[in-house]
Amino acid sequence: MNYVQHLNACFRSAAAARKPFVAYGQNIAAGSCVSGLTRGVAAGLDQVALNTPNAENTLVGVGFGLMLGGVSSAYFLKQQDFLLLGLDQIVNTYNYVRQSRPTASYSIVTVVVDSGYEGIQSSLNNFHDFCSFARVQGYCLTNRQDSELLIPRLFKEPGFRIIGVSQRLFRTEVLDFEAGAEACLGGEFFRYRAGDRATVACCNFSLPQGLALCRGLEAEGLSASLFSVNAVLPSTWDPVLDDARRTGGLVVLDDSKSANRSGHRLALAAHQSGAVKKVLVRERSFTDQDLRPAPEVFEVEVGDVLRVLS
Repeated sequence: MNYVQHLNACFRSAAAARKPFVAYGQNIAAGSCVSGLTRGVAAGLDQVALNTPNAENTLVGVGFGLMLGGVSSAYFLKQQDFLLLGLDQIVNTYNYVRQSRPTASYSIVTVVVDSGYEGIQSSLNNFHDFCSFARVQGYCLTNRQDSELLIPRLFKEPGFRIIGVSQRLFRTEVLDFEAGAEACLGGEFFRYRAGDRATVACCNFSLPQGLALCRGLEAEGLSASLFSVNAVLPSTWDPVLDDARRTGGLVVLDDSKSANRSGHRLALAAHQSGAVKKVLVRERSFTDQDLRPAPEVFEVEVGDVLRVLS
């Protein structure tokens, strides 16, 4: 099963457990259904799937209204760039709404365009900035285990959050860590490997690169722990920092385009702790080439990491 098929199954199951429930967005129940992501979502009794026009600022606000009225909902966006048009609602309306005690769940599910080839109108890969604007929690989904835990929980829990999925991973086989997935802090982090020479922490959607790095390090005789940072604004960095204190080295990967990266905050926390001997950050650069159709490449060289850790 590929990544988008697995996410679709998780969204359908989580929505079916909520009654009443409203799913809405542009062509979510027509055409490609956001490349299959939303096909069949909200198809049961006491559920509604609404195909909407392009009116993002209004649509973001609709979810807050439904939440205040006790109706759980999910607004699906086919690319995160469109969420820029709803920032007034996410910041100012949510500042009002968050003072109440909602009984319903509201999730914005957005496709992060991290695949390249899209051009200037679809080049945004800045999930961290949206969450920072309003101090709203976001979650990155990268594999079978994190989506199976987080989607049902987030569709159920009262309150507002943003869920990001990776366009780059849509047609790839879904990563499966059946034998070794360990959720930390309710899914803010996941640990997939435990090593004794380094700790690799993957931010945004860099888990595939982190897994490849760990395998490369292992081939060179260096075992590494592997973490994914699912929460965009973690409540604490302790799970990663505790492991890095034990291994003595921290490698932070971050494939976003943001200047406000989670990876930067993690590296700062590691330096401030004073307990991690070696800290290495590898991130995706941003150039003018990103404003034209071009592949989005994020590669981590095993040899470069070895030179720092050895």
